Amino acid sequence: MQRRRVISQVSLAVGLVGPGAVGKALLEQLRVAIPKLQREGINLEVRSILNANQMLLAKEQATLDLSNWDEDLIAKGSDASLGVMTEHLKASDAPHRVIIDCTPSAVVPRFYPKWMEQGIHVVTPNKRLNSGPFAAYSAVKSLQASGAAHYMYEGTVGAGLPIISTLKNMLDTGDDAFSGTLAGTLSYIFNTLKPSDKFSEVVWGARRRGYTEPDLNEDLGGVDSTRKITTLARECGMQLEMGDVQTESLIPASMGGPANLQQFMAELAKGDEDWSRRLQEVEDAGEVIRFIGSYDAESGVCQVGPRRILRSHPLASLTGTEIMVSFTTARYSSPSLVIRGPGAGPAVTASGVFGDIIRLARYLGAHS
Repeated sequence: MQRRRVISQVSLAVGLVGPGAVGKALLEQLRVAIPKLQREGINLEVRSILNANQMLLAKEQATLDLSNWDEDLIAKGSDASLGVMTEHLKASDAPHRVIIDCTPSAVVPRFYPKWMEQGIHVVTPNKRLNSGPFAAYSAVKSLQASGAAHYMYEGTVGAGLPIISTLKNMLDTGDDAFSGTLAGTLSYIFNTLKPSDKFSEVVWGARRRGYTEPDLNEDLGGVDSTRKITTLARECGMQLEMGDVQTESLIPASMGGPANLQQFMAELAKGDEDWSRRLQEVEDAGEVIRFIGSYDAESGVCQVGPRRILRSHPLASLTGTEIMVSFTTARYSSPSLVIRGPGAGPAVTASGVFGDIIRLARYLGAHS
């Protein structure tokens, strides 16, 4: 007689901060997947959604209706308060609680230690904590190591690609990561750009498609890529700050201080002819330009910026929003271990966050 397998049920009360492009995509993925996950023993109760001004809390019902949460947020939402949201989540009957930070905010990560000290897990694609002041990063990692709560952040590097989890696995099994190379979030721009194109128009195209950060300075200044390299280097044990990374900006020095988007694009367009000449020179030499970040564990040097590479180089074959990370280690040296795939866009970033939520449920006892 065949025994029926008993599926252990794991319930998580979920609070989402930042229902912007990535957060909205994640909520839609959750809406579709929750019924299937329940059959697999994972019960996700979305108890709160909070943006900069308003929040929506599940009160009478166990979970919010994800089919029209955006309308409910406007019609039924109250003033946003991370403190009130936290207490509401703690009051849930679910045995486990997780807050998902889908913002690019530097403020929200300040709450991570407080949440984790209260046993609330944190899942995020927000790069600020992992690349911010080392002391704050170290404090959260210490809380994680103590077993206070899980802290998961696959989506901070490479959107939905398994870059951090792969690196962790290599380090955990005693394979020191020797070097890594990352074509950052500017992949689309340099994978698309040709001498006949206007640099500013390609940048604007990337923005219209939702590939850039909300603040273009993050991308074109190399800040976003520097955050990713800092995160990877810290995973390898480096105690460095972002300022230790040698970063070359694409923003003209003449641009000066902060500007609104229209002014920014107008200033950027002034360099279109220079970029066309530069790209023609590179093409005539049988090369391409890619925006590359690298970390060498032996020397400890981290670099980010545009680099000329031969057309035969693996990075030269990238298209669209593809990125490629190459790990060269004691076990993976000839050839290196390569991870390649789409590295920008709300849907793929949300899928990386969703993957962390599922892994969290497995850690908490859900059937794998």
